[in-house]
Amino acid sequence: MLRYTVRRLGQLVIVTLVLSLLLFAWLRALPGGPVSALLGERATERSRAELVEQLGLDQPLYVQYWRFLGRAVTGDFGVSTGVQPGTPALEVFLQRMPATIELSVLALTIAVLVGIPLGYVAGRRQGGWLDNLSITWSLLGVAVPVFFLAFLLKYVFAIELGLLPASGRQEAGTNATHATGFYVLDGLLTREWDAAWNALLHLLLPAAALSTIPFAVIFRITRASVLDVLEEDYVRTARAKGLGATVIRTRHVLRNAMLPVVTTVGLQTGALLSGAVLTEQVFNIAGIGQALSLGFQRQDYAVLQVVIMATAMVYVLVNLVVDLAYAVIDPRLRTR
Repeated sequence: MLRYTVRRLGQLVIVTLVLSLLLFAWLRALPGGPVSALLGERATERSRAELVEQLGLDQPLYVQYWRFLGRAVTGDFGVSTGVQPGTPALEVFLQRMPATIELSVLALTIAVLVGIPLGYVAGRRQGGWLDNLSITWSLLGVAVPVFFLAFLLKYVFAIELGLLPASGRQEAGTNATHATGFYVLDGLLTREWDAAWNALLHLLLPAAALSTIPFAVIFRITRASVLDVLEEDYVRTARAKGLGATVIRTRHVLRNAMLPVVTTVGLQTGALLSGAVLTEQVFNIAGIGQALSLGFQRQDYAVLQVVIMATAMVYVLVNLVVDLAYAVIDPRLRTR
């Protein structure tokens, strides 16, 4: 297990370096460049030349990349010029990160708690009414765009019925202590139950909209995996030996069916950001997704750097955790 972990960590370092190189090249290929973003359209040739020299953009690309890598390691990604002007880009990211994590965790929790049990039951009762209904539901979850569903949920439950908040992370004027930036967790830690409940209510609609695609994917992978495992010889052998139904389901069916599901959950964790960009815009949540959208609109290259790099790192780390979990579930992988 130790050798397997070290090998995966080595791959993590290589992937991170490649990602940083791609990010460096991509940002410098964007129209305008960092000089235009910092000085604006009315900049003179002299001021542009001075800033190019100051930023080291007149140096060879490999020198620029080495400096970029050195600053990135120390957390220096520059200062925001559009999202939060004058604020260090890393600080912008850290301020907005808790909102996106809260939203993503709740959305993934909904997708897993509903998708895996429903997929397991649908697989065991193939062709039944629950199976057909679940398949239809999952197809709708993939087919309906996240932003449309977000607007629909907001209109029905927030505007028409008035059951849930329409936007934001917490009711304006709420007397709450924000120690960690995770509003629900802050309310629980400080025993401000009203503040925690209010923050949770603000998360329900965006999390429900964001969870639809992960739910659909997790459900279909679980169902297909259960169907495959039920046809395996070792399941028939277990039944022939007279093992109890509970033992067969937990030790033979469920555990083996979870192998592709674990990978799918990990991939969906990283993919949640693409949906979070739209969801945070609809519900006016000041998270990473909104910062990424504003960064593109206002050419804030410093914020784009830190958000894209940090998101890529999260994605890579999640995949590392998935690989390790896969090795725990299937010990045969540790010897490969």
